[in-house]
Amino acid sequence: MKKILVTGAKGMLGRDLCPTLEDTGFDVVETDINTLDITDLIQVKNVLKSEKPDIVVHCAAYTNVNKAEEDTETAMKINAEGSENLAKICSELNITIVYISTDYVFDGTKGEAYLPYDKTNPINAYGLTKLKGEEVIQKYCEKYYIARTSWLYGLHGKNFVETMISLADKPELKVVDDQIGCPTWTQELADGIVTLLKEEAPYGIYHICGSGKTSWYGFAKEIFALAGLKVNLIPCTSEEFPSPAKRPKYSVMYNDNICRTWKAALKDYMKLRGE
Repeated sequence: MKKILVTGAKGMLGRDLCPTLEDTGFDVVETDINTLDITDLIQVKNVLKSEKPDIVVHCAAYTNVNKAEEDTETAMKINAEGSENLAKICSELNITIVYISTDYVFDGTKGEAYLPYDKTNPINAYGLTKLKGEEVIQKYCEKYYIARTSWLYGLHGKNFVETMISLADKPELKVVDDQIGCPTWTQELADGIVTLLKEEAPYGIYHICGSGKTSWYGFAKEIFALAGLKVNLIPCTSEEFPSPAKRPKYSVMYNDNICRTWKAALKDYMKLRGE
């Protein structure tokens, strides 16, 4: 039985991933900031030497996209330096690492679905810090998976689906319709990671996101339809809804059918959250 250490195990992804790994037959060690501070190289070395995992799945991250614009230093410390610490020790101890990344490493100007080795060019601080994380993983590790995902939602964290449902009683609700991406349920991402590890896929970069594409407006429309809610939903432009961080206009990623369609996944999520 292979042993997997998960960083950020108490986060939205980690809380779906850990039981999924266990159900698949892996021995799982859950860590969070209290048991493994990834920004502390000595602690990283001590924990990994003590636990001796075969694989590290690195979910811990600074994920507040807007706040990263004003606090880039902290985002860089966690997403880049923390990842570098893990990469160095994983390489030293011959441990495979899985690094969770983002569609925001792209600028959104390609106009068609991004492939794993397409040119990166982040347009916000968060995307830049995650790209730096990718680069240190590739610099230090031979045994690595970079799993890019997008528009993540799940039962165990703040996300777009829950935000929309909480706003359903507004007289009108404006949602951006000119940013296109791939909504992804954390359970789908967890299943995709398990598939890579179980099948011992070739090392490299993978896109693990919902198949198909939509705008935030289209995503909201589907959420309300599945929830049986009548909402005065109005499409708007990014300019009408300014935020500190710029978002790529078209960050659709080709996922090689690793995940189901985003609509099928959302339908199951809505059933689960309604139970």
